[in-house]
Amino acid sequence: MDLYEAIRALHEEKKRIDRLIAVLEELERAGDRQPTGSRKRRGRKTMTAEERRQVSERMKRYWAQRKQGEQAGVADPAASAPQPDPATG
Repeated sequence: MDLYEAIRALHEEKKRIDRLIAVLEELERAGDRQPTGSRKRRGRKTMTAEERRQVSERMKRYWAQRKQGEQAGVADPAASAPQPDPATG
């Protein structure tokens, strides 16, 4: 390859890279102009008052049943299951 051709090819590649850099910088500037409120919120969703009330009632029933089971002498079903013997298992 001729030295002149190599230099010309490098100049063409440099122009192409400069155009790409300019486009990326413009995209970055355009991204900075977007309001932060337009992004989707991640994480937990908020509950309405009705949903909170339903969860509260459900948990009250759950804990009442659990308390009744403890008072009746019925422990956690997983705890009362026979445990495997580590020596034979």
